[in-house]
Amino acid sequence: MFLSQRPANAIALVPIAREDFDAWRQGADTATATWVDLNGFKGQANQVCVLPDASGAPSRALVGMNRNEWLYSLAAVPGALQAGSCFVDAELEPAAARLATLGFALATYRFTRYGKTALKHIALTIPDDVNQTEVEADFRAIALVRDLINTAPEDMMPQHLQAAVQSVADHHGADLNTIIGDDLLAQNYPAIHAVGRASVHAPRLINLTWGDVDAPKLTLVGKGVCFDSGGLDIKPASGMRHMKKDMGGAAHALALAQRVMAAGLNVRLRLLIPAVENAISGNAFHPGDVLATRGGKTIEVDNTDAEGRLILCDALTEASAESPAQILDFATLTGAARVALGTELPAMFCNDDAVADALRSASQAVADPVWRMPLHQPYRQNLDSSIADMVNTPSVPFGGAITAALFLEAFIENDTSWAHFDIMAWNRASRPGRPEGGEAMGLRACFEQLDQRFGRG
Repeated sequence: MFLSQRPANAIALVPIAREDFDAWRQGADTATATWVDLNGFKGQANQVCVLPDASGAPSRALVGMNRNEWLYSLAAVPGALQAGSCFVDAELEPAAARLATLGFALATYRFTRYGKTALKHIALTIPDDVNQTEVEADFRAIALVRDLINTAPEDMMPQHLQAAVQSVADHHGADLNTIIGDDLLAQNYPAIHAVGRASVHAPRLINLTWGDVDAPKLTLVGKGVCFDSGGLDIKPASGMRHMKKDMGGAAHALALAQRVMAAGLNVRLRLLIPAVENAISGNAFHPGDVLATRGGKTIEVDNTDAEGRLILCDALTEASAESPAQILDFATLTGAARVALGTELPAMFCNDDAVADALRSASQAVADPVWRMPLHQPYRQNLDSSIADMVNTPSVPFGGAITAALFLEAFIENDTSWAHFDIMAWNRASRPGRPEGGEAMGLRACFEQLDQRFGRG
């Protein structure tokens, strides 16, 4: 993927912004201009035009891009060139060079577990001022998210998700404890048990810890619904088709934990993943049931397809009981967030303005966008129940992402700083660097904020 030294036959990559193409074209020699015209190159994003040398061998590649959009500026290159090596023939600011390098790496990602052909090998010489270790750590974290989400549901049930966490824990010397099946009831995680009890794959709470016990506490929580049928409020076939991605929040939390440990951040890290399959059987929980929770609140089930918030409420109660310096949770929680912001922009809810501002600044710095949404307290009344403390979904069809976040906020105790990310975790179509399927969203922004806040040990 990367080379530290440039080979003699490496192809030069020349980024050309679409806005600058006409000026570049006028300054090009006649032969180059003619070749570019014949190939229809106009500097559009993801266009690549390979220029031959006198012998006919490729020597340069013009790479179209949008001005100052560096992340995927080189992402079309691995698919356009034959096996070999290349280097960036341009003076780039360090931040731009790092983003372009990461985008190149992401374009080499392939999910090959079930037989998809791997990409031909093409390597990029690391640009000056780019820390290869950091770029590779970002790539591994994103690839982990993609791999976990892309895995078929039969191979990514709660026990498989636990195995994935165990692998990361072993690599970084973290401790892992898991509460499984009826032990969830014995140890007071009743909502997780209720949602997952109908499956032959036992529900569980996965608990990873790492770092100096005296360091500031950081807790990550991820929704681990390994497949979501909708329960007794069953989804239609079209709505169920991609529900293997409903553990995307857990994938994000695990990948962020991996990134934190790899960087050696100065934190006492805790990762909590409630992992279940929302299945249908004779003991499935019902619409109208009233569920107990770890925090003592009772929840009337309006809809069994709003199960993610039910498992998260137990995990968030446990997370906030320790009064950590910060909690981040990730969940593929609502279609309403996608209606509000589309499929590519994660909705962020936060009860701490300073943390929210830091996350927003971090997202801009690393070109990993998130968008803050309001915890509008008047909507809290929409979660009132006539027989329990709360309902899991309101009767009104408006503001669904906000009411879901307000539901979760009710389980944050001790005035703990908390941010919630409602994510799509999926690319609906393939583009260079962003293949159809599982995708990391907001992951790099969160790591940047944590890196800036806590530093490295």
